[in-house]
Amino acid sequence: MRARFFLRWILVGLAFMPVLANAASKCERLIATGNPEYPPYLWRDPQKPEKLIGANTDLLEEIGKALKVKIDVIYTGPWSRAQDEVRTGRVDLIAGAFLTLPRLETMDYVHPAFFNTPSVVWVRKDKTFPYAGWDDLKGRLGGTLVNNSFGEQFDSFAKTNLTLEPVPTLTQAFQKLMLGRTEYVLYEHYPGVALADTLGLIGDIEALEPPISSEGLYLTLSHNSACNDAWLRGQLAKKMTELTAAGVPEAILQRNLERWKNQQLQPSAAPNQ
Repeated sequence: MRARFFLRWILVGLAFMPVLANAASKCERLIATGNPEYPPYLWRDPQKPEKLIGANTDLLEEIGKALKVKIDVIYTGPWSRAQDEVRTGRVDLIAGAFLTLPRLETMDYVHPAFFNTPSVVWVRKDKTFPYAGWDDLKGRLGGTLVNNSFGEQFDSFAKTNLTLEPVPTLTQAFQKLMLGRTEYVLYEHYPGVALADTLGLIGDIEALEPPISSEGLYLTLSHNSACNDAWLRGQLAKKMTELTAAGVPEAILQRNLERWKNQQLQPSAAPNQ
């Protein structure tokens, strides 16, 4: 009787082995995307425009090696489209996003944040205005990126009090600023400096102080990703905790700041849009 009981459970276990094998193997490869105009965090690879490179990509490579999971960071279009790709589950991860309530409805956030990045008010140097805080933006026409966020508090304030015109890319936002079609642009400090330098605008625009916000940059995993399970979420959080405690993200960021600057000194063909 006892022998038959054990035999029965052995057969049940064998029946579930293919299912367990599939569960273990489904995450051998993950696809990530992000904001392609986000140096030194992310930007398109001049040699392979279908890929994104930068500090966030390097950090994901470190995590992928530790988990024995291949993580490809690809270009999927402007920032707004990249977020849509992750929301639908066509892409597994966002390689760097601020925490917002709408995104929490469609994505799991991997804690802790791997960078804290200040967002600032960009203005033309010849068209600056008195600024000491959020209220000084009222009554002025500003620019921002489609679906961009600067933290829940500022987003709520902006929705009620500010007039912002969203555009797909930061290049377009800066162009509108220079043409006088907007009075300011809201964007992160480091990426803003990097792109302004590339566009030859570093002498024409400036960032006002204080920043409008300083938010944590997180890795997010789509609720609709076929790879989203408790094991993966736990392993991503564990490795991210280890790396941030060891100061790895900051070292990677400094390396990519230099990488971006050096890359701009080398003439190369513009990536296909």
